[in-house]
Amino acid sequence: MKEKKKTVKTKELTVSLGPQHPATHGVLKLVLDLEGETIIKCTPYVGYLHRGVEKLGENRTYFSALPLTDRMDYIASMNSNVGYVNAVEKLFGIEAPERAKFIRTMVCEMGRISSHIIWMGTHVLDIGATTPFLYAFRQRERILDLFEMLCGARLTVSYPRIGGVRNDVTQEFLDTLYEFVLEFPSKIDDYETLITENRIWRKRTVGIGIITAQEAINWGLTGPTLRGSGVNYDVRKFAPYDAYDKIEFDVPIGEKGDCYDRYLVRIGEMRQSNEIVKQCIEKLPLGPVLADSPKYILPDKEMILKDMEHLIHQFVLIIKGPSVPEGEVYMSTETPRGELGFYFVSDGTGTPYRMRVRAPSFIHASVLPKLCEGHLVADAIANIGTIDIIMGECDR
Repeated sequence: MKEKKKTVKTKELTVSLGPQHPATHGVLKLVLDLEGETIIKCTPYVGYLHRGVEKLGENRTYFSALPLTDRMDYIASMNSNVGYVNAVEKLFGIEAPERAKFIRTMVCEMGRISSHIIWMGTHVLDIGATTPFLYAFRQRERILDLFEMLCGARLTVSYPRIGGVRNDVTQEFLDTLYEFVLEFPSKIDDYETLITENRIWRKRTVGIGIITAQEAINWGLTGPTLRGSGVNYDVRKFAPYDAYDKIEFDVPIGEKGDCYDRYLVRIGEMRQSNEIVKQCIEKLPLGPVLADSPKYILPDKEMILKDMEHLIHQFVLIIKGPSVPEGEVYMSTETPRGELGFYFVSDGTGTPYRMRVRAPSFIHASVLPKLCEGHLVADAIANIGTIDIIMGECDR
C-alpha cells in the first residue's frame, strides 16, 4: 500500500525578540523573520538606552567627564575608566607614575575577571543552567568587596585619575587580594567541571554561530569574540599600555570560531588575568600614585585646605579645566568585551571639542545577522550571549 505523504505548510512569521527580553542582555531588540523555527532574516535595533555620553563629554571638563565612562560599561567600569584616562594623558602629554601603572593593570584584570564571571553565569542561564549562575556571583561579590575596600564604590568606581589613581592601595587590600588570587584557580576548575564537558552545553554551543577568522576581521570584531576565531590580536600585547609590557601572560585563542570556542577563550582569559593580578602584587613598585604635573593634575587635598593658591588652582581646574595642547589623539585599550577606543579633538580649552568612543559592543551587535540567520530561534539566544554585549556601552 502506498504511503500518503504528509506535508506541513508553515507561514512566514515576523517576531520581535526584546527589547525587554531577559536574554537580550538589556534593551537590544532583534526583529526575526521566521520560517518555522528557522531564522530567515535577523535585524538588530539599538538605541533604546541612548544617553548621549559623547555629547555630554563635550560639555564637561576632562576631569568631570570621567564618571560618564562608568555608566557605559557598568559591568567593567574600571576598564572603561582606565581607557579614558590613558587617552586624556596622551592628549595632555603626561605619564602616570610606575606604581599607579601597576595598580591600574591590577584593577583592570580584576574587572576582566568580574566581567567574564558575570558573562559566564548569565550565558549559561540563558541556555538553561542555573547552578553556574549562582556559583559565578559568589566570586564576583568578592571582587566587588575588594573594589569597595579600595575606593568605597562597587560598580561605578571612578577610581583611576588623569595622571594616576585616586589613592594608594593598602597592605590589607593587597593581602586580601592575594588570598583571592591563590584560591580563584580552583573556582575556575569548579566552573569547568559543571560546564565544559556538559553534553547539553556542548549541544547548544559547538558548531553554533561560527564566524571564520577572515569574517571576524572584516566585521571589525575584537576581544574574545575575535580571538575565538583564531585571530591572535590583543591590545595589551599589540600596543601595551600601563604595566602590561612588564607582565608575562598568554593570549588564549580558539580554532573554529563557534560559541564553544568563545567560551573556552574567556575561561582561559580568567586564568591569565588571575596570573597578571598575582604578578602585579609581587612586582608592585614603591612611589607616588599621581604624576607631578601641577598644570594638569588636581592639587593634594591637604594643600587645598592649607594654602589659598592651591585652592584657587583647584577651583580653576574644576570649573574651566586645564589649558590643553591643540590637536587630536586616539588611544585604545583592551576591555573584557574588546578594543575600547577614545578619540579626542582639542581646541586648546579645558573641554574636548569632539569626543568619540569606539565601543566594541556596538560593533559586535552588528554581526548578529551573520551569526543568527539559518539557525533556530533558540540558537539566537546563545549567539547574543556569546558576543557579550553591554547596551550601556553600545548606546553610549
